[in-house]
Formats: sequence, C-alpha cells, structure tokens
Amino acid sequence: MENITLNPRLLVSRLQEALADTPVVLVTGPRQAGKTTLVRHLAGTGMRYLTLDDNLTLLSAREDPVGFIRNLDRAVIDEIQRAPSLLLAIKKTVDEDRRPGRFLLTGSANLMTLPLVADSLAGRMETLALYPFAQCEISQQSTCWLDAVFAGRIPSVTQSLLGDALIEAVLGGGYPEVLARSSPRRRQAWHRQYLDALIQRDVQEIASIDKLGQLPQFLRAVAEMAGQLCNYSQLGAQMGMDAKTANKYMGIFEQMYLLKRIPVWAGNRLKRVLKSPKLQFIDSGLLAALRGLTVDTLQRDRSLFGALLETFVYAELLKHTTWAEVDYQILYYRDADQYEVDFVVENRAGELVGVEVKASATITEKDLRGLKRLQVLAGDAMRMGVILYDGTEALPLGDKLWAVPLSSLWGK
Repeated sequence: MENITLNPRLLVSRLQEALADTPVVLVTGPRQAGKTTLVRHLAGTGMRYLTLDDNLTLLSAREDPVGFIRNLDRAVIDEIQRAPSLLLAIKKTVDEDRRPGRFLLTGSANLMTLPLVADSLAGRMETLALYPFAQCEISQQSTCWLDAVFAGRIPSVTQSLLGDALIEAVLGGGYPEVLARSSPRRRQAWHRQYLDALIQRDVQEIASIDKLGQLPQFLRAVAEMAGQLCNYSQLGAQMGMDAKTANKYMGIFEQMYLLKRIPVWAGNRLKRVLKSPKLQFIDSGLLAALRGLTVDTLQRDRSLFGALLETFVYAELLKHTTWAEVDYQILYYRDADQYEVDFVVENRAGELVGVEVKASATITEKDLRGLKRLQVLAGDAMRMGVILYDGTEALPLGDKLWAVPLSSLWGK
C-alpha cells in the first residue's frame, strides 16, 4: 500500500505562518497523528531535535529544566507534556530573546488545560492542532469544505466513496499507521495496542488514577454513547462509580484527544434548550475498534453505521477547522421538542451552517425537520443547511437547504 505518511499535511501553511512571527509554536493532538513527522520535516537542519520519549533526555529535562533549555538556540522538543516544567524555562529564555520560530513543540495531551502553561506562555506561544489524516489529505485535495459552504459554494465531488467503499473509509479512520495496513484484522490490532499504550503510560502522566484497570472498560462504555448527550450519572451507575468520577475520566480522555464534548448551539431567541454537551470521538476507526464493528457487522445491521458515520463526519469537520481561513466552532442543536441537527458550525460573526448526516442514499421530508427549525430560529444568520448523504448529486431542497454528497467533504 502507498505510504500515506508521505502525503502533505494541510496544516503546514498555518505552521509556517506561526513560526514566522511567534517565538514558540506548539503542535498538539493525539499520539500517532503525525506530529513528529510534520515538525521534523518543517525544522529541517536549522533546529536541534529532542524527544522526551527518550529516557535520558526526559531525565535531563525533568531534573534540570533551566540547564536543558539554556544552551538551545532554536529547537524542536517532542512530547513536551512529559516535562511541563520546561515551559517556565522556555518562557525565561524567550523573554530574553523574542526571535520568532525559536521553539517548535509537540504535545499529545492538551497542555492548555494546565494553569502553568496558560499563565507562562500567554502571548508568546501559538497552539495548532494536528489530527489524524483527513480524507482530503489522503486524496490530496486542498479545498476547505467549511470555507466553501460558508461562501455559498458546495465543493464538487472528485472521488466518490459510496456504499461499502464508504464503510471501509469510516472503519479505517485517519491514523497514518492504520492507513498503511491493508487488512482489517491488522488495523484492529493496531487500534487495540494503541489504546493499551495510552492507558498504561500516558494517563499516568496527566492524572492521578487509583483504579487504572477501570479505564478500558469505562472507555468501551463511553464508546457506546458516541453521538449521544453526556449523562455522567447514568454512565457512572453503569460502571459502579459516581458522576464526579465519570466526569473526571471523561476529561482525561478529552485531554488525550480521544474524544470531545460538543456544546449546544443557543441563539438569543432559543427557548427550552437541553444544555448537556454531546459526546463525539475524534477518530471513527478507533470508535469502531472499541465497539467491535467490522464490515460484516455493519453490512448485517446498517443501523449501527449511523453513529459511526456521524463520528466520521465530525472528525472531518474538526480537521477542516484547523486549516480554515476563518475560525469556526462546531456545535449541535437539540430542543425539548426533539428537533435536532447533528452539527451546527458557527463562525465568529455568528453565521451558521447546519449539517445533518444521513447514512443512506434516500432523503425524506422528515430528514429536513431539524434544519427547518434551526432556520426559523437563526433567521438571516443561517447561511446554508446541508444533509450529507450517501449519493453523488448536490440537489436543492428549498431555500438555502441542500442534499449534498458526503464525498464533497474531500471535493474541490
């Protein structure tokens, strides 16, 4: 199989811009998403490369952070979350020498949740997220779907993935090592080992957990709730723990970029909105592995595909936000009358695009219910309402409402 790790990443131009005017740039995201490959390629020969996955380097960084940083002029430091004390030493040297592009850091845990980081590098560091490969990176297309639809343009399909081909893409997800493996069995083996390694090693570095053995079972329980509202009491009760512990565990997995909690969209005129966030995983392949889903199980029971496809679309939209020209936030809509929209994407100006995900090639009037409600509530702020479906044609469904092929997400 083609070496997918060599495909260009669309975050490169954003990274180059940041390095040109900011002293410290942090590339953050899940382990094995391709951060090291990207930063080593960007750094070239002009920056020293150090990884805290090396035990001796890690010991030096932890025992003498000031001495570790003192002799570095320009450097890449990989997996900075393993020695957060380095950040204060970086702050000190950057305050003495504010040249842009001095430090290029990577982190596999969300360091911005640590007060030390937020306080020490405010105004000195830019953070960019790198997630596993997007489908447009795999097919080497550079169009940002979000920028296009907010401008009123639906990207044209260049490579259709329909039916079983779509199922295979969703089961694969975007991790480079998974995409390099040709058999589903080998892909599942990678996902299992990946999760084991995260729980056995990385969790210990970001949180104090008494019962580490609970985490794999808890994560599998969370996987069954993907696409649903977060109910910590219910989840905790299933696992024999209180809601506070369930919330803490969820926060750990979020900090490690396994999942995200999506807030609800609430416009000024909105009434009776349910305030719970919705739970989404960041990689559909990882979610499928946790739930034991395969091509065979999805072909036998197509109803299992819906939540998985929704996760796949969420991951695609999330990746597009990282290189978009405009800042976007991904939300969802659901009210007490059971009107809902899978994703509501909002820009800084408060303009919206509603996105519904449909796992079939057939669209009915009922599928428009949520988007029409959102359109009434949002008024002129709604730029477009889209039903992404398993088809090939973009077709109008009323004022600003469209049926759009899922494959347009990696169109041009």
